[in-house]
Amino acid sequence: MKRAFDILVAGATLIALSPVIIAVSIAVRLESRGPLIFKQPRVGKDGAVFDVLKFRTMTVGPDGDQSMQVPDVTDFGSYVFDPLYGGKTYTRIGLLLRSTSLDELPNLINVLRGDMSVVGPRPDVPELVEQYEPEFHRRHTVRPGITGLAQVNGRASLTYEETMLYDLEYVDRHSLLGDVVILAKTLPAVLSRRGAR
Repeated sequence: MKRAFDILVAGATLIALSPVIIAVSIAVRLESRGPLIFKQPRVGKDGAVFDVLKFRTMTVGPDGDQSMQVPDVTDFGSYVFDPLYGGKTYTRIGLLLRSTSLDELPNLINVLRGDMSVVGPRPDVPELVEQYEPEFHRRHTVRPGITGLAQVNGRASLTYEETMLYDLEYVDRHSLLGDVVILAKTLPAVLSRRGAR
């Protein structure tokens, strides 16, 4: 039922927002050089690695490099995720896309592929997963999501440990009805831009 829900929601959203997707694609292409879609390895269900898809929001170096150095996290209890690690800078359209979460629209393709779910813990890069405390790995028993408990309860304003606690709560209690509730809370959270980066 959850997989059918994912396909229905992702497919319907892609169709409904197709004008927005086209407009964003044109804007990203016109503003700066580089690929339209940013691909990055992320860790998914059962530790499988897949390429997450996003609209590119950052500048690309002269050599085309988009890689970012992941920081060493010594204290998850105080660490607040910094999306600009590695010294990259946002494009003007990229700032808008990040603050409104429109950069994540291509995640819907990941959902249709089966890499992600509509609702679940946000997927992390392998280099950060390697630094996880043992308990954190339980979040990989479910598919990662576009939105989740952490995203409707603070987003990037949370410490990493707080994010993990929300993720593990989702793992322990998730249900289809709970997914519908989280999805309903996502739009107000995005529109408020609370905790957006």
